[in-house]
Amino acid sequence: MDSVFGLAPVIPVVVVEDADDAVPLARALLAGGLGAIEITLRTPAALEAISAVALGVPGAVVGAGTVLTPDHAAAATAAGARFLVSPGWTDSLLDAMCGTGLPYLPGVSTASEVLSLLERGITDMKFFPAEPAGGAPFLKSLASPLPRARFCPTGGIDAGRAPQYLRLPNVACVGGSWMIPPDLLAARDWEGITALAKEAAALVP
Repeated sequence: MDSVFGLAPVIPVVVVEDADDAVPLARALLAGGLGAIEITLRTPAALEAISAVALGVPGAVVGAGTVLTPDHAAAATAAGARFLVSPGWTDSLLDAMCGTGLPYLPGVSTASEVLSLLERGITDMKFFPAEPAGGAPFLKSLASPLPRARFCPTGGIDAGRAPQYLRLPNVACVGGSWMIPPDLLAARDWEGITALAKEAAALVP
């Protein structure tokens, strides 16, 4: 896999508190047509969850989000992550993510950050936090002067906002968690999550 882009129009961004939920959740999302799943490294269960999905749900492409340090990149790779996503970037973090050999999306929220990555030959980026940082209008304004940059916006995006991003020529996919509402996850309502995943997978610009 050379790029995160192209896997799906919507990538679920998942916070897993209990690693035992990871496999049934991934299966529910996959059944709804969302086969790429970003499990964030925000909880102690995250690495175990990534490993469980990598081993137990062969049809899913599981990645690690909230990658903040070189150690995070190494640990996520060892756990079986197939892509990495960070909310921002530093030189050492970029080097570490690149060194894993996995596709990765460094986060940006300004034109200067985009330019810095383009200078390094990096064209695939995460736009975060999307809504607070200017939303779809901001990304639209970057398309003409910075046409090589392509984005996966994440942060404050829901089913209503996603299509306006997906219509943009420099947006390859969006990330969000609206298809995994906390009440359904707490209730382990996998069928309900599958139904929301189907709606998300069907989103078109």
